[in-house]
Amino acid sequence: MDLAEGFWITWVIIPLLIFLARVADVTIGTLRIVFVSKGFKILAPILGFFEVFIWLLAMSRIIQNLDYWLYYIAYSGGFAVGNYVGLLIEERLALGFVNMRIITHELGDALIKRLANDGFGVTSTEAMGSRSKVNIIYCVIKRSDYKQVSEIIKEYNPRAFYTIEDIRFANQGVFPSRSVMRGYGSFPWRKGK
Repeated sequence: MDLAEGFWITWVIIPLLIFLARVADVTIGTLRIVFVSKGFKILAPILGFFEVFIWLLAMSRIIQNLDYWLYYIAYSGGFAVGNYVGLLIEERLALGFVNMRIITHELGDALIKRLANDGFGVTSTEAMGSRSKVNIIYCVIKRSDYKQVSEIIKEYNPRAFYTIEDIRFANQGVFPSRSVMRGYGSFPWRKGK
């Protein structure tokens, strides 16, 4: 191996491979954590196997070459980028359910009717806020439907206050018939809730 080839391998190719391996293993790790929290009991351990396997490959290259500082930079950069990529993928998958709690000072009848007409289950109640009476509207939705529901809220009551909470499991309920159950029951590897 000549000097130029050795330079490219040592200072470009190996750091790039370490970076890419770290991006891959941290991305998989981020998704694995999400799948554990959602109850995917078979898929999560499979992802864990690949996560650790890739990590071992990257670490073995660093341990063999402790004098090359660029390898540490590649490893750390891959970790940071892997977290970001994993969160982007998780956001696009939008698995599971969320509970939207909508609090409005105005009567929520029009909003409730619109959500119900669009196929969403709605429960409402009157309550006392810190300044006046309010209406609280509960709506358990698939995460993939969040943007649609938030647009409906903005259309009917742009000043409404709402919060969103993750739900691990939802049994029964009213969901739009046009959307597919995403994240629950539709995967054969999600056994034993």
